[in-house]
Amino acid sequence: MATAKQGSKTVSKPPTGGTGAASAPGAPPAIPLASPLMGKKKKPFLGMPAPLGYVPGLGRGATGFTTRSDIGPARDANDPVDDRHAPPGKRTVGDQMKKSQEEDEEDLNDTNYDEFNGYAGSLFSSGPYEKDDEEADAIYAALDKRMDERRKERRELREKEEIEKYRMERPKIQQQFSDLKRKLSEVSEEEWLSIPEVGDARNKRQRNPRHEKLTPVPDSFFSKHLQTGENHTTVDPLYTQFQMVNYLGGLNTPYPGSMTPGLMTPGTGDLDMRKIGQARNTLMDMRLSQVSDSVSGQTVVDPKGYLTDLNSMIPTHGGDISDIKKARLLLKSVRETNPHHPPAWIASARLEEVTGKLQVARNLIMKGTEMCPKSEDVWLEAARLQPGDTAKAVVAQAVRHLPQSVRIYIRAAELETDVRAKKRVLRKALENVSKSVRLWKTAVELEEPEDARIMLSRAVECCPTSVELWLALARLETYENARRVLNKARENIPTDRHIWITAAKLEEANSNTQMVEKIIDRAITSLRANGVEINREQWIQDAEECDKAGSVATCQAVIRAVIGIGIEEEDRKHTWMEDADSCVAHGALECARAIYAHALQVFPSKKSVWLRAAYFEKNHGTRESLEALLQRAVAHCPKAEVLWLMGAKSKWLAGDVPAARSILALAFQANPNSEEIWLAAVKLESENNEYERARRLLAKARSSAPTARVFMKSVKLEWVLGNIEAAHDLCTEALKHYEDFPKLWMMRGQIEEQCENMDKAREAYNQGLKKCPHSVPLWLLLSRLEERVGQLTRARAILEKARLKNPQSPELWLESVRLEFRAGLKNIANTLMAKALQECPNSGILWAEAVFLEARPQRKTKSVDALKKCEHDPHVLLAVAKLFWSERKITKAREWFLRTVKIEPDLGDAWALFYKFEMQHGTEEQQEEVRKRCENAEPRHGELWCAESKHVLNWQKNIGEILTLVASRIKNTF
Repeated sequence: MATAKQGSKTVSKPPTGGTGAASAPGAPPAIPLASPLMGKKKKPFLGMPAPLGYVPGLGRGATGFTTRSDIGPARDANDPVDDRHAPPGKRTVGDQMKKSQEEDEEDLNDTNYDEFNGYAGSLFSSGPYEKDDEEADAIYAALDKRMDERRKERRELREKEEIEKYRMERPKIQQQFSDLKRKLSEVSEEEWLSIPEVGDARNKRQRNPRHEKLTPVPDSFFSKHLQTGENHTTVDPLYTQFQMVNYLGGLNTPYPGSMTPGLMTPGTGDLDMRKIGQARNTLMDMRLSQVSDSVSGQTVVDPKGYLTDLNSMIPTHGGDISDIKKARLLLKSVRETNPHHPPAWIASARLEEVTGKLQVARNLIMKGTEMCPKSEDVWLEAARLQPGDTAKAVVAQAVRHLPQSVRIYIRAAELETDVRAKKRVLRKALENVSKSVRLWKTAVELEEPEDARIMLSRAVECCPTSVELWLALARLETYENARRVLNKARENIPTDRHIWITAAKLEEANSNTQMVEKIIDRAITSLRANGVEINREQWIQDAEECDKAGSVATCQAVIRAVIGIGIEEEDRKHTWMEDADSCVAHGALECARAIYAHALQVFPSKKSVWLRAAYFEKNHGTRESLEALLQRAVAHCPKAEVLWLMGAKSKWLAGDVPAARSILALAFQANPNSEEIWLAAVKLESENNEYERARRLLAKARSSAPTARVFMKSVKLEWVLGNIEAAHDLCTEALKHYEDFPKLWMMRGQIEEQCENMDKAREAYNQGLKKCPHSVPLWLLLSRLEERVGQLTRARAILEKARLKNPQSPELWLESVRLEFRAGLKNIANTLMAKALQECPNSGILWAEAVFLEARPQRKTKSVDALKKCEHDPHVLLAVAKLFWSERKITKAREWFLRTVKIEPDLGDAWALFYKFEMQHGTEEQQEEVRKRCENAEPRHGELWCAESKHVLNWQKNIGEILTLVASRIKNTF
């Protein structure tokens, strides 16, 4: 610019000398003439580029200064800065100047000092920077560089992983369309040119849409035009202006009868909506009749063909399209990198199969067979993907490449549909691979018994170490030949136990039981001699299999031989009992019986072993086996009262009362003055209506072995027989000796209640609570007595006092909740339940009650909470079963009832509810099954159960009668 200006000034100057004269004032400007002399006055540097390093104006000193126009106007300290988003403290010019001054000064305050790093800034930043400072900085920089290089590899690897993870989670649009961009190379020039330019091809109305104005039209408008027969599609503005109001009000009635009645209501001209609905139904019937058979009414749509069409559609796959494309690209890369890698071809084919491209999958796998002709898996995959006849050809080709492959021969046999063709394939396979046990087994399975025996004879020659082939041959041979086969098998395979066990089973099957024990003992000796470790668990499993196969003698011989192997002497009893329980759980009862028999031989004086064996016989054996075992038991353990009682009860249940009496007499001799035996004898007599003998026995027991239970049974006997006075006197006498026995106080109060002496009953309960303040049933009886006589406030106070005396008692809390609920105070009941669950969070009876205190929609949620707190509590399980029952989910309810009675078979309420449920929703067989299981379980507990079973009127009823009685009292109030 300076050059140009300078040139212009030079040109515009008037000439100062020579022939040119100055222009006169007022004269027009002189026009330069084009002459050859003008070119001589032009400077030689004009129009040429500036020399290197030229600065305009430098020669005149016109550089190195700034003017006000360059820096702008002066600013006040309170003026805002240019940055409108500056943080507080930097928003004015004065703030920034103050900040820069503070930065120049060193901050040596204690708050800026750190014990490890020193001051935050440099203490010597204002000092001179000398050579030693430069050396120190160089040393520190070298150290930093060295430390950075040590961490560089790990840092870069971590950064790379983070970037890859980020790119995988959030791929760029470029990556997502990379496969499509690659395909652009296949686009020809003509196709490219034929692509239309991007533009808005819509018309003007579509590009600039206006909101359509829609006005609702009344039905009267349509009815008017139907009458006149007009076909106009627009609304007359005069009609709209003057008459629409009347039609909207519906005050004008159209002229009747102006149209032939069709869809119009006769006589009125209105639309008949009923006929429109009928016409629609008629049309629907016509469409349905097109796909139904006119003769039988059955649908003519082929469901199999419909399903086939559905299967032919592309199946849904787990990943999206981009994942499939990535997998396809990756597998293509693997195939191209290593074309002789079989899994790559298999994976590629399966990917195409999953995405529905079956033909592409077949082409890929066939190419894989060309690249990997020695891969068994590739050939099998190819055979799987190909249709029937093509698959046979593929397998034939595979056999030519792999003549020793067993799996390909098996696949070839599977592809054949004719049995003879299968046999032919397998025999051809056995010619090439005669050592394959799998081929021999497959071939033998297709043969008849006689041909199979011949083939097995050849098979054991080719595969002499296969136990399965030897055993299969032994099963098909006669007794003598089978013995020879097994002896030969033992010679070839001296380390396998199954051959010995099969030999023992063979002898047992041919009634040669004396040889079974010898064979098993010889097996143990032989296997140990050949270095085989005797695994006790495996032998017990073999014994269980023998038991299930019916070989009882072999099973017992195996158990006797191995039961003591590898067990310490002090662990024998515990381990054997666990083994017996395991056998019972697996259904091997003879194994368990053999274990108990062996344990009783080793521990003849152990009462617990005899009891376990007796319970086993009671549950799984016969009455004769139980009684025989109990006779042996009482001979070895005469002081075990429970064994005597079990024997007497077994005789009594069988109807042999004299034998039961004789057993109890022997028990008296062995255990004189035993309370249990006295009471058992009394029960035996009272149940058989020998009341006088029972009274005499009780009197003798009170004199020779007086106990609280004996007195209680004496009172109970007189009470149930109706001798109230005698029962009262006996109760009074008993309380003189055993005033701290709560059941006597309960019986006294109940006797008074039965006689309608409420005051005496209340006095008896109060006296009992003074002696037995921790007896929860006594508190409950007193509370219910007050509630029965209408003293609700006193009953509530009694329960509160009981809870103070017996904290964390679920029964008392439950009674308090029910008391309020029975009184109709549901809000107070809910509040009490919440407090109860806070104090007793793991109480099953409280959670079970809480479920049904809720409204129906909330019961399911409450039951889930109950199961979380008390997962295995029978009351909670029973509540869940009732909940399903109330929702009519019969199958689920039955499952939960079964679970409840399995966990707690002693809960009578569960059995009663289960029986009631089956009476309503089950068959007679299911009802009878529940009844039998209940009688075997002999339940004794449960709120509803005890209320009936301990009632004086039901004292002679058996378990089945009480079950029916309790079930009849249950009401479906839930």
